[in-house]
Amino acid sequence: MKARELAALLRRGEGQSLEFKRSTGEIKEAMQSLCAFLNGSGGRVLFGVRPDGAAEGQMVSDHTLRDIAHAAERFEPAVHLSIQRVKVKSGQEVIIVEGDAGKGSGPFIYEGRPYERVGSVTRRMPQTRYERALLDRAHGKRRWENEPAEGVKLGDIDREEVFRVVGAARSMGRLVGPVESRLADVLDRLRLRRDGKILQAAVVLFGKNFLPDYPQCEMRMARFRGTDKTEFLDQRQIRGSAFKLLEEAELFCQRHFPLPGKIIPGKLQRVDTPLIPPDAMREILVNALIHRDYSIAGGAVSLAIFDDRVEVWSAGKFPAGITPNMLTRQHLSVLSNPNIADIFHRAGLIETWGRGTNRVLEMCSEAGIAPPVFQEIGPFAVVTFRVRVGSTTQVTAQVTAQVTAQVAAILNAARRTASAGELQRASGLRHRVHFLNAYLRPLLKQGWLERTIPNKPQSRLQRYKTTVAGEKLIRTAKK
Repeated sequence: MKARELAALLRRGEGQSLEFKRSTGEIKEAMQSLCAFLNGSGGRVLFGVRPDGAAEGQMVSDHTLRDIAHAAERFEPAVHLSIQRVKVKSGQEVIIVEGDAGKGSGPFIYEGRPYERVGSVTRRMPQTRYERALLDRAHGKRRWENEPAEGVKLGDIDREEVFRVVGAARSMGRLVGPVESRLADVLDRLRLRRDGKILQAAVVLFGKNFLPDYPQCEMRMARFRGTDKTEFLDQRQIRGSAFKLLEEAELFCQRHFPLPGKIIPGKLQRVDTPLIPPDAMREILVNALIHRDYSIAGGAVSLAIFDDRVEVWSAGKFPAGITPNMLTRQHLSVLSNPNIADIFHRAGLIETWGRGTNRVLEMCSEAGIAPPVFQEIGPFAVVTFRVRVGSTTQVTAQVTAQVTAQVAAILNAARRTASAGELQRASGLRHRVHFLNAYLRPLLKQGWLERTIPNKPQSRLQRYKTTVAGEKLIRTAKK
């Protein structure tokens, strides 16, 4: 910018697109105004200009420019600052700073607070307006999940998994009307395909192949000895669709969580108390899958089990404007990946928008355990349950030998082969998804049950029968 261009700019005076500061000593206030400009139609901050518009200039050194760069690091989301220097008659310089927001990347906060411009005044943006801006951004068109999955064809999508979730959605009343028979039409209806192109959200939810293009579709799970990461006792790294990753994480928890129990006088059944309420653990795992930043190619969801705690790590921070402390009270639901979240909602894995973490706190309170701790550690969102997992020997013994009344009922019913519905009725469990995730699939995984049609797991004629190992388990339990 030349001197005469600067003079023309100064004649406009302060207002909705300009802010004058005498020096970079007022850098904090200047950056608040720049934040307000970014949240509006744009604007510039000029250092070395008096309030009346007279250009005094200031001495500009490398230290001055470093101060501006350091101040810019306090914007969220990150912004790129354009800095121009114009010499004035005094031999000093006016610094012109303009922020490049990038389309659809707002709203912005500076040092954790949003700002807006009203006339020539910068002020804190009201919370309701900020929340609305967050929602508008979350539902914008340009998101990672909403971009076309280059090179992905219908054959790369797991048709059986798609129609399994569609069936669950219909049974819960979350997908009304007849369902198309063509996979392409179903993906269009679920907003996972646009203009004939499969979106990246579809790969996350229903993909079959993840390397080399989608390495972030991964779950990392580990059981450590003690309270640090010095020694692994068990670890698994799995790439798969989001629903598959959730299932594997729940099975890993079942394998390594102890199940304390006690006998209630007058009852033959023992009453088992899970280490962490299963629905609470599932809620946190689901949140990690639907809110994580999938644009981080090397990212993943991690489940770490120690003797004294359980941690769930998710690549990417909490959504902009949502702090860890806010998750322990009533708060706005800001969806990082609304398409992915919508499919989880249809499948019955999200019950109430915006109350997920509050429900977790309620469940932990009812179970008599400490509420989880929500943190941001570096570029990760972390949830920690402070629970006593106990020694590995105790856990292994419970997983391989302990048989609850429900498990015994299921194995006994399967001696003559039975459908999933018949086994659920025999167990006395009401919730079908819980029965499938917490009982049927783990029994298959342990080798205590087997399918009568193993090559077609989703067949309507599928039945289940007790294996030799399952028969042995029943006999052991009766002794």
